[in-house]
Amino acid sequence: MKKALAGFWVLVFALAAFGQERFVRPVDEASKDASFLAFRTKLIAAAERKDLKYVMGVMDPKIKLSFGGHEGLKGFRELYPKEEEFWEAFLPVITRGGKWLSEPGSPKIFSAPYTFSAFPDDLDAFEHHVIFGSNVNVREQPNTNAKVVAQLSYNIVKTDREATINRKTGPGEWDLKADWYKIESLGGVKGWVKAEYVRSPIDLRAGFEKKRGKWTMIYFISGD
Repeated sequence: MKKALAGFWVLVFALAAFGQERFVRPVDEASKDASFLAFRTKLIAAAERKDLKYVMGVMDPKIKLSFGGHEGLKGFRELYPKEEEFWEAFLPVITRGGKWLSEPGSPKIFSAPYTFSAFPDDLDAFEHHVIFGSNVNVREQPNTNAKVVAQLSYNIVKTDREATINRKTGPGEWDLKADWYKIESLGGVKGWVKAEYVRSPIDLRAGFEKKRGKWTMIYFISGD
């Protein structure tokens, strides 16, 4: 009887913890505008074949690239001197859905990926991240051979920034890129996740607006 009761309460507490989990599930509203959907299909194909001329051709002449004054094609070349770094950043943005943003009297803008526009307003976007995938392994240690303690799908999580494991990307002191994040879901799941599966809602995103009958990318920016 005691064992049965103990098992019952373990189940109750597990369900209570699961109930606290929150998610940012994939959303893709591109098909609401057939002309935009056709445009994005061509853009993704160009990005996959790394056709920089095509991609730069759809950028607005005053495309906003940072909150530090980088804009236009000159700003693009300053921020992305290494073309490969741009492709690594750009493809996850334009291939992961998005939502239409519109306010009365304002142009209609498609914002991609979904993690920015679908993130709940009541949570701090600086403190929380989103699991960027389905059935993502959470490991006991920051190692692909470490024990898998759980799997998460699109959960909202907090990261321990001080514990982030970085990898070197170049010879400079600051040539670093996050490799592993130590996370805790809102339901209490703790462990390590590969950085590619953890995304800040204010990470890089792209905005597209129709100008003079043609779709154009008006920003590719991070921050808030």
